[in-house]
Amino acid sequence: MSTAVSQIDEVKTTPWSGGRSPFNVEYGKLMMWFFLLSDAFTFSSLLISYGSLRFAANGVWPAADKVFQSVPGLLESGAPLVFVGLMTFILIMSSVTMVLAVEAGHRNDKKQVTYWMIATVIGGLMFLGCQALEWHHLYSEGFWWGSTPAVDELGKFFREGGTEAVRHMTAQEFANLFFTITGFHGFHVFTGVIINIIITINVLLGTYEKRGSYLMVEKVGLYWHFVDLVWVFVFTFFYLV
Repeated sequence: MSTAVSQIDEVKTTPWSGGRSPFNVEYGKLMMWFFLLSDAFTFSSLLISYGSLRFAANGVWPAADKVFQSVPGLLESGAPLVFVGLMTFILIMSSVTMVLAVEAGHRNDKKQVTYWMIATVIGGLMFLGCQALEWHHLYSEGFWWGSTPAVDELGKFFREGGTEAVRHMTAQEFANLFFTITGFHGFHVFTGVIINIIITINVLLGTYEKRGSYLMVEKVGLYWHFVDLVWVFVFTFFYLV
């Protein structure tokens, strides 16, 4: 009997045994990956729709450097992509602070986890505040769901080409998709901020310290990094291309 057991153990530890199973992942983390995968499909379908409509417009589309050239509260024009660049920097830095929170969790350092989680929450709130300012400015320019700037103002957002009717139509498509996609992303950021606040409170209460694991911080970190990654694609589609 002992010989049989030793033979089984030997088989398990040979170089050809396959090693650790790739599916040996904590249940909650696996479910988070499934959720993020399904969410990626949703964002992909929205961005593909945007790309298809823009391609079909044959170049008659609002120019990013003309639409996004303000710094709300400071400059009305003349600073193309400066404000959204600041927004992007804030969100990327919040992803860095989340990485540091997860790393501190691996060391069971409650103080550092708390510090970096609070920094992540602040970064998320700053991004949402910037997005609200940008939406307000575009609304004041005439862009919104179902509405576009007046005909005499519309031309300044385009490059050469296209009749007024075509420009009005593409401006409407641009506005509808911009507010839908950035709004959907903003909702994800807002949700992430709320979850991060809840996790931070639990860290302060010592919940994860008692469990002996800060795995929940790592799970919410996956969500936060996904939100940041999606913004990279949104930024590319709307502001750069």
